[in-house]
Amino acid sequence: MSTKSRFKSVATAGIAFQAGSTAIDSATIISSLVYQLTGNPIAVGAVTAILRFGWLFPQLIVGFLAQRGGSSMRYYVVGAFGRASCMALLALLLLFGSGIPTQTLSILVLAIWTAYSFISGIVAVPYNDIVARSVPSELRSRLLATRFFGGGVLALGVVAIAERLTSMLAFPLSYAAIIAMASVLMYLSSVVFAAMGEPETSSVTPQKPTFFQYLKDGVVVFQTDFKFRKFVYAQWCGGAVLMAMPFYIVQADANGIDLGDVTLLLAAQTAGALISNVLWGWWGDHLGKASLLKSIAVARIFPPAVILFLIFNGKLDVDQMFYVFIGVFFILGALANGLTIAVIGFLMEISPDNLRPAYSGYFNAITAPAFVLPLLAGIVATFFGLTFVFAISMIAALLQAFLLMRIEAQHKA
Repeated sequence: MSTKSRFKSVATAGIAFQAGSTAIDSATIISSLVYQLTGNPIAVGAVTAILRFGWLFPQLIVGFLAQRGGSSMRYYVVGAFGRASCMALLALLLLFGSGIPTQTLSILVLAIWTAYSFISGIVAVPYNDIVARSVPSELRSRLLATRFFGGGVLALGVVAIAERLTSMLAFPLSYAAIIAMASVLMYLSSVVFAAMGEPETSSVTPQKPTFFQYLKDGVVVFQTDFKFRKFVYAQWCGGAVLMAMPFYIVQADANGIDLGDVTLLLAAQTAGALISNVLWGWWGDHLGKASLLKSIAVARIFPPAVILFLIFNGKLDVDQMFYVFIGVFFILGALANGLTIAVIGFLMEISPDNLRPAYSGYFNAITAPAFVLPLLAGIVATFFGLTFVFAISMIAALLQAFLLMRIEAQHKA
């Protein structure tokens, strides 16, 4: 299959997945679902913590298996079809769970969400490896931008349908229908990507290392590769920035905004992601992945800073607050896409061709603990208030920007 054909297949699969993931966005749809079921900030914080930790943790093991076996597609298939099945199961639970006690239903929802998150984590290493072998470096940012742009366009349709569903159906049937849409789109994405087949690799590992040796090699990489090490530190700070993500919707509720308008906030987030893709794709391929990383990190300071301003400024009425939150969610969507493009692109850049699965496994496993911080944020919010959560997020964004500036300086040296 030609590079052009693979570009189209990867982009098409990504578009379908991107639209599907919008329908189960952890900062809006799933956080709102859990908040309405539990009313518990700790449970809301657990949503993003589970998603991020579950996504990252399995990658150390998958990286070893893919590196040792010299093949990645089999692991992609397991993870991709597995996560789509989890969402189908969650939709069925909400559809037929009206007679289940709320507490039990909440536990089951979080249990399926946990399974979804960890199974999703199987996908990342093989996806990065297959895409890097299918598409040359100078096209990767545009590939990801195409994925996010097309996915954003499709996601707008998903959001429009979700808006109708929330007004037509009672809770939680409306969420069952929205999540069912996500499952269908994820199945479609899995089929398209798997049908592409795995590209041939010119680099075959001469020896198959043991898992212990694989871990020792990871320690050596961390100690000797400056860009990799600083990138890990910056990603830890990024996990702290994400502490606040599930609480933007909670803060909106605290400011008097009706949670029935959650789909409008999701629409703003989707629009921000959609409109920004052209910029991020051009930036990453022409100005470099490190430059894009630094700029996104600086911009991530803005959303928590705005929320802190709202908390301490009591002069705005509810309507004005709503428009401010629309703007904040627009920026959050733009920054989320830019960060994903930058992180994936930069990791591919610094990973040796013959060690890419291993590097992905090392990086994501080492940074995984940082993404349980939203759970800690739930505890902080419970005992100290949301103000502290957003303050910590802003400070972490400042520190991440500082670390990434050092990476770029070293990169230019």
